[in-house]
Amino acid sequence: MTERETQNQNGPEQSGAPAGHASFPPERMGEEQFLRQILVRAQMSEFAQDPFIMSRAKGVHYWDVHGKKYLDGISGIYVVSVGHSNRRVMDAIRKQMEVLHFSPTMHGSNPLALELANRLVAVAPGDLDAVKFLSGGSEATEAAITMARQYHRLSGNPTKYKIISRYQSWHGSTMGSLSASGLTSRRSMREPLAPGFIHVFPPTCYRCPFGMEYRDCGILCAKLVGDVIENEGPDTVAAVIVEPIGHTGGIIEPTEEYLPLLREICDRHNVLLIFDEIITGMGRTGQMFAADTFGVLPDLLCVGKGLSGGYAPLSALLCRRHIADTFWGDPATNPGFVAGHTFEGNPISCVAGLATLSEILERDLCGNARSVGAHLRRGLEGLRRHGIIGDIRGRGLFLGMEFVRNPETKEPFSDRISIGKRIGKRALEHGLLTRFDPNWIALGPPLILTAEEADQIVEILDRSIGEVLEELEESE
Repeated sequence: MTERETQNQNGPEQSGAPAGHASFPPERMGEEQFLRQILVRAQMSEFAQDPFIMSRAKGVHYWDVHGKKYLDGISGIYVVSVGHSNRRVMDAIRKQMEVLHFSPTMHGSNPLALELANRLVAVAPGDLDAVKFLSGGSEATEAAITMARQYHRLSGNPTKYKIISRYQSWHGSTMGSLSASGLTSRRSMREPLAPGFIHVFPPTCYRCPFGMEYRDCGILCAKLVGDVIENEGPDTVAAVIVEPIGHTGGIIEPTEEYLPLLREICDRHNVLLIFDEIITGMGRTGQMFAADTFGVLPDLLCVGKGLSGGYAPLSALLCRRHIADTFWGDPATNPGFVAGHTFEGNPISCVAGLATLSEILERDLCGNARSVGAHLRRGLEGLRRHGIIGDIRGRGLFLGMEFVRNPETKEPFSDRISIGKRIGKRALEHGLLTRFDPNWIALGPPLILTAEEADQIVEILDRSIGEVLEELEESE
């Protein structure tokens, strides 16, 4: 038995729904009633035409309710860091359920939350040595924004409240995190949003918004952040929040100078630097945090998704010592960090986090992300032979490909073709889950991925690209 089979053993393979499970809902209720029972990310009318519903999972694979097997090329949604049905995590949760499943958050904490906080601090870079637990990524980024503003108020700079973020970014669905996000498609239906949020262009070197070439540009996209702070007034800007590697813009990987330059700009103007590592944290980029990958220490670091491996809702906000110290004092004059959440530090979530962190460390899954990620990237490079891959970006097991009509000129496909979605949907038909947009595809498989499984991802993408191109040629 292999190491993975030992870690993830969960009974024999089955097809379809496991014994004892209810059948697919539409067989048991009317369509209208079924649609009221479930809320998904997709538009409901589109989803109802071909419902995509998973029944079970193991290792790096899912099975849907019809028994079809899928290679999980995106860790659910960048969550399943240590694989599905991981025995160590499941056993830890079962054991904890018999001891304490909820602690009184208004009055204190519990041993699991304290232990996980200490272990996170131990693996975090620099002096990120204070932890606030939350339930999801949006809560963590919202808390980071709130903490930045409260920090400046408590430290004698009450006018510093503005938050600078980037276009094409995604920081969450709550009002503050959505206001910081830079995706027009997700913001427009909920506008007007919160005031005090300013957006700048991201480091999209492949398609520079200023029409410049890397190194000749002087890293203008970073320097403009300093210009924006100066023009807004440094006494009004609280923080800059960025994803070290942007996701929703098509895996936006910064140049080596970009994040260090942001750090220097923030230090110069007494502005906090926030890293949204909801996706990039917990080994995804080949180090425990992208802060380690790029060698830049933020003031606040948000982590979620892979923190609990998807076994329970869990996220965390880590802050540096001088920030944490600002919230320490006399309750009569210093209320502390004002942000309470019902399930913060939940013992079930924290024990899942502890087991997940142990798996990442003891099995060196960061090292696996580096080595298998490099292998996967080499495989993706081989797909350039199709003549439509313009750029391949990312680190570790967080990679993306941008599709273009002409790699020499970077000419994009027309919006009508939506090449990325076509390829992504065809890959799904062939049993591979990816994240796809009109012109790009992203991969973020579990950190336990093997080189052989990486090859399977490449094979399915190879087949899918070829089929889609053949169909396009026939239609022209």
